[in-house]
Amino acid sequence: MIKKISLNPIKLIKYYKFINHNLIYNNKAINRYKKDNFEISVDKTDNLERLKKSISNIKNCSLKNGATNMVFSDGNPKSKIMFVGEAPGSNEDQEGLPFVGRAGILLDKMLASINLDRKSVYISNIINYRPPENRRPTEEEMNRYLPFIKRHIEIIDPKILILLGSTAMNALISSDVVISKARGKWIEKRFGQCKTSVIVTFHPAFLMRQPNQKKLAWIDLKMIRDKKAKLKI
Repeated sequence: MIKKISLNPIKLIKYYKFINHNLIYNNKAINRYKKDNFEISVDKTDNLERLKKSISNIKNCSLKNGATNMVFSDGNPKSKIMFVGEAPGSNEDQEGLPFVGRAGILLDKMLASINLDRKSVYISNIINYRPPENRRPTEEEMNRYLPFIKRHIEIIDPKILILLGSTAMNALISSDVVISKARGKWIEKRFGQCKTSVIVTFHPAFLMRQPNQKKLAWIDLKMIRDKKAKLKI
């Protein structure tokens, strides 16, 4: 008697779409100009505008002086799920939106694998201006922008906060741990009046360089999906 193996084809399709790294990329940025008007409270709108103005008024910052645009955020400011990455790249600097280059394509696939998209999450970065040659931000630069991203998180007030990569982790959690040890674990953390569940996972740009780590990122994504369901978001 042959035993039948029951497989869930939908889950398999989602997984194989996510881990497929043999993608055809081009250097053209995704055109993701905002077309959606999310109705948010007057207070939140005002606080976000004040924060954006404070960042634009930073003095003596070489990053700001060398950038084309400030990269503030993308997505839905009403969302209870927030992603924080490292810093803008060249495509992001040109468009003024986070994750619009090749890493953004992969981030969109990661979101889709757990039934999310840019209209259902909110996205920002630790640093709001592009570092030269896409280098990692210095400790001084991270410290300069840290109060702004903490305030940003407090304003959005997410129930789930996902930190993409070691720079976001080091800035907002700890510089004493490596991402391979910190990822895939929930911690409770407060940012001002915001108390949120935080998880660290790999940055999409890292996953493009190390596609074998996608299996671990998939575990993290499933944890986010399950937490979303548990919190009824």
